[in-house]
Amino acid sequence: MTKYKKKIHAEVLVVRLLCFIATGFALAVLFSIIGYIFIRGLPAIDWTFLSTATSYLYQSFGILPMIINTVYITLLSLIIVIPIGIGASIFLSEYGKDGPLMKVIRYTIEILSGIPSIVFGLFGALFFCTFMDMGNTILAGACTLAVIVLPIIIRTTEESLKSVDLTYREAALSMGVNKLYIIRTILLPCAMPGIIAAVILSIGRMVGESAALLCTSGSNYQMPVNILSNYKNSGATLTVQLYTCFSERPAGMTDNTPFAIAAVLMIIVLVLNISTYIVGKKLRKG
Repeated sequence: MTKYKKKIHAEVLVVRLLCFIATGFALAVLFSIIGYIFIRGLPAIDWTFLSTATSYLYQSFGILPMIINTVYITLLSLIIVIPIGIGASIFLSEYGKDGPLMKVIRYTIEILSGIPSIVFGLFGALFFCTFMDMGNTILAGACTLAVIVLPIIIRTTEESLKSVDLTYREAALSMGVNKLYIIRTILLPCAMPGIIAAVILSIGRMVGESAALLCTSGSNYQMPVNILSNYKNSGATLTVQLYTCFSERPAGMTDNTPFAIAAVLMIIVLVLNISTYIVGKKLRKG
């Protein structure tokens, strides 16, 4: 019996080699940045740093108010944007008919995803802070962040809904099931991995925003008095405080303090992403 050997062309080997080099370079850059931040930042993190607020009287630096504000504004933004984004994606995917209007809507969503965050910040300052009379508050910042990540939620969820096998819809319709029931019991559970991915991408975008929040939520570094009513107050997030460290140099700050804030910020993003994945997995099983 003749054995055939698979011939690998030189062009294929070159492409594979280039792919390996590109992947290795990307991973090296990623781990270098993460490693440098943690090497510089972790030694500066202690219990006082994490559990107190900055005090000019005692010349001490703490980030607890900023941690609370970061988690608070992220969760508040998700509460606002998830129903709107998923509802809009369901309309575009299941109810909207292909035509000029739908093309304009999709094109507008694509444009929104490319607008710089400072432009959203100016919009939030004029609309939410001034016109809606919210002032420089966490609620105004959360609404602005919701507008920023809305295109991510809509586009990713819409593509997830469209990727669901068409036979599921046809089988359900043949049994006389209405469209709303199909969306609720078939399409959304099947599209849950894409929805989770959209939420995780949105969390990363929201936690990393600073320019938009400087214009809307302010830079107050004081400890929140009441968590339930904290949305009415001005509050700085970790990214805003990180910017402040370079521009104003608060009391008690050292050269490694910005890296410590960045390390805490990365840990919070990781925790939020894992929590979102676990919740989404339970919802999909349910």
